[in-house]
Amino acid sequence: MSPEKRAPLDRRRVADTALRLLNDVGLDGLTLRAIAKELDVKAPALYWHFKDKQALLDEMATEMYRRMVAGAALDPADGWRERLLKTNRGLRDALLGYRDGAKVFSGTRFTGIDHAPELEASLRLLTDAGFTLAQAVDAGRTATAYTIGFVTEEQGMRPRAEEHREPLDIAERTRRLAGFPLAAAVGELLFDDYDRQFEEGLAVVVAGIGARYGIG
Repeated sequence: MSPEKRAPLDRRRVADTALRLLNDVGLDGLTLRAIAKELDVKAPALYWHFKDKQALLDEMATEMYRRMVAGAALDPADGWRERLLKTNRGLRDALLGYRDGAKVFSGTRFTGIDHAPELEASLRLLTDAGFTLAQAVDAGRTATAYTIGFVTEEQGMRPRAEEHREPLDIAERTRRLAGFPLAAAVGELLFDDYDRQFEEGLAVVVAGIGARYGIG
């Protein structure tokens, strides 16, 4: 038995193991039984720490966030636009670090207050720029929802090697849609160069926030 498996079992260690296993089996294959086997414990031992899989996903998302912000201090010179752009670029990068990362993160509830300092600072930045608190919340939520939704689609269309799924054949798609020339032509725009797609979409979202609330 390895020293790691002899270490005391706690929430952080279970979440770490679950995130590591996630890349091998994906969200659908991530069961408490599989995690217990990886930890060399019986499945009931995990229920001392997590009442169900959703509670575990909440802790996994919290750990993903901890790792995302570790060593990445906010720049006090940022304007509100720069802050939204940087925050969501960082979120995308973090989610792409895990198989099904966006699905794991979506709809979860943080289990601690690790997110509070960054949230407080960003809300302060937006409200100082002229947003009401409600508008600042709407702006942040909209940008975050865009990012999570984009990465969910990106991870579905651009599988990792361990998923053993062939990527979309764009040329074949173009051939099948030959009778619909505009629909056929957008294959490379829809299913390639995801970095460009993300940046363009995020720029549209941020520009729209500024236009909506009349804040430059």
